[in-house]
Amino acid sequence: MEPITFESPLVDKLNDVLQQLKQTFVGKDDIIDLMGICLAGRENIFLFGPPGTAKSAMVRELARQLDVKTFEYLLTRFTEPNELFGPFDIRKLRDGDLVTNTEGMLPEASLVFLDELLNANSAILNSLLMALNEKIFRRGKETRHLPALIFIGASNHLPEDEALQALFDRFLIRVRCENVDPALLENVLQAGWGLEQKQATGNSGIPAEDLRALQQLNTTIDLSGIRPEYIMLIEQLRNAGVQISDRRAVKLQRLIAASALLCKRKAAILSDLWILRYIWDTEEQIEIIAGIVNTSVEKADAHAQEHPRAHNSGMPDPEAIYRDVQQLHVQWDDPETPAAARALIKDRLRSLNSRCEWISNTTQRNYVLQPIDALWKKILQSA
Repeated sequence: MEPITFESPLVDKLNDVLQQLKQTFVGKDDIIDLMGICLAGRENIFLFGPPGTAKSAMVRELARQLDVKTFEYLLTRFTEPNELFGPFDIRKLRDGDLVTNTEGMLPEASLVFLDELLNANSAILNSLLMALNEKIFRRGKETRHLPALIFIGASNHLPEDEALQALFDRFLIRVRCENVDPALLENVLQAGWGLEQKQATGNSGIPAEDLRALQQLNTTIDLSGIRPEYIMLIEQLRNAGVQISDRRAVKLQRLIAASALLCKRKAAILSDLWILRYIWDTEEQIEIIAGIVNTSVEKADAHAQEHPRAHNSGMPDPEAIYRDVQQLHVQWDDPETPAAARALIKDRLRSLNSRCEWISNTTQRNYVLQPIDALWKKILQSA
C-alpha cells in the first residue's frame, strides 16, 4: 500500500530554503539535505573536512534563510565556559546570586554552530555534553532549557581521545565536506560571487516558531511499516563492528521520520533508511556502512516521493570515472591543448585518483586505476 501523502506549508518552506542553498553551494547537495533532515528531526550534525570547503559559509547562509537567533564560536584549547554560555551577572553577584547573563550567548540561540568543535577542553566539556544531548544548561543552582533547534559542529580532524569521543557521539549525523570536483570550479566561482552580492539584501526567513511546529509534525510520522527492516539493519551494522547504542538507535528514528516528512509522506518507507549511511565514527567505516545500508535501500520498491538522496549513495561510480579519464587522455594527447588547460587536467586527474580510493570493488578499482596510472606516466614523461 502506498504511504499517504499530505501538503504542508512548513515543509514547503524548508524545502525551498534547502533548494536555494544547493544553488548557492555547488556540489554540497548531500550536506545541505542532511542539515535539513537534522533540522526537521531536531538532531545534531557534524561537518568533517579541511579549511576552505564552505562549512562555515553553508551554516551562516542557512541561518540567514531561517531568520532565527544564532550563536557561532570558534573553539580553542583555551575556550572558557563564559565565552559560550555567558558571564555571571555582576549586578546580581553583588547580592550573592550566581546568575548567568546569557544575552547573545549559546543558551538563547536557536541555531548553534561550534567551529573546530574537537578543540573543546575539559573545562567546557560537561556543560557542552548536557547542552547537546538534553538541550539543558546547568550552572550551580541554575537550570535552563535551551531553545536550540539544532547544533552544528565542524572540525578538520576526528576525535583522538575518549573525552572528545563522548562529545563527537552527541552528533548523530556525520558528513564529509571536501573541495568540489575541479570540473565544477567555474560553477563554484559563479555561485560564490552570487552569494557575495546577496549578502547585502535582507531576507524574511523561517522563524523559530515555525521550525518548532515542523519538528512537532515530524513526531507524527508512522514508522511501523519499516521498523522490522530498521531493526535488522541495526543488527547488521552492529555485527560489522559499528557501535550503535540503544540511545542512538532510538534517536535515529527521528531522522528517518524527517526523510519521510520532507517528502510529504505520513509514513516512512524502506528507502528512508538512507540516513544510516552517515553514522560512521571513523573514515574507515564510511565505505563499510554505505555498502550495508545501500543493500537494504536497494530492496525498496520504487516510489514517486522518495527522498532524492535515497539512491544517491555518495560513493564513486567506476564507469563514470573511467569515461572521465578517457576524455582526459584525449585532451592531453591533443597537441593544441594549451598549458593552462593541461594544468587543469592534472588537477582533475588528482581528484579522480582520490575518488578511486572509495570504490569498494577491488576489480573495478584496479580497472579504473590502470588508465589513471597510464596518464600520470604520460604527464611525467612530458615534464
